[in-house]
Amino acid sequence: MFAAAATGDAILFFDEADALFGRRTDVGDAHDRYANLETSFLLQRLEVHRGIVILASNLERNLDPAFLRRIAVVARFALPGPGERREIWRRHLEPSHLADDVDLDLLSARIELAGGEIRNAVVCAVLLAAEAGTAVAMRHLVIAAWRELRKVGRLISPSDFGPWVEVVAEQARLSP
Repeated sequence: MFAAAATGDAILFFDEADALFGRRTDVGDAHDRYANLETSFLLQRLEVHRGIVILASNLERNLDPAFLRRIAVVARFALPGPGERREIWRRHLEPSHLADDVDLDLLSARIELAGGEIRNAVVCAVLLAAEAGTAVAMRHLVIAAWRELRKVGRLISPSDFGPWVEVVAEQARLSP
């Protein structure tokens, strides 16, 4: 890829870069040895590459420090704010499939999710609504958002969901 990018004047983009550019480890077996060799090879190729390389990761702490030293610019992106979250919810939800009780302002203000997490919550809510044979209702969105927060390991309180506290509390009781 590095050779092709150099001759083709291309930009290299590595999504989930921590998987490929991860920290080297103590060698305990052949697998560790080869993983460390791959990391060293990538370090060397990055060092001599004259083009642009973009690494994307939400786990910067898992990147090998030697890679971080070679990165000229680090751009960190914060979670979207309430207005941005509302727009993400709106773009993922089809208005004609929504029940009248859907309150995107409440979801956006009370539930801090990244864009991809909102997308996952919408998919879950749509599946819950399909299972119930109804339009996507606020109940489905709240349950889906709660599940997404739980899945990514964020500590949440049912009271964070305002008037939907009982729906979330019920989900918490039903989940192991």
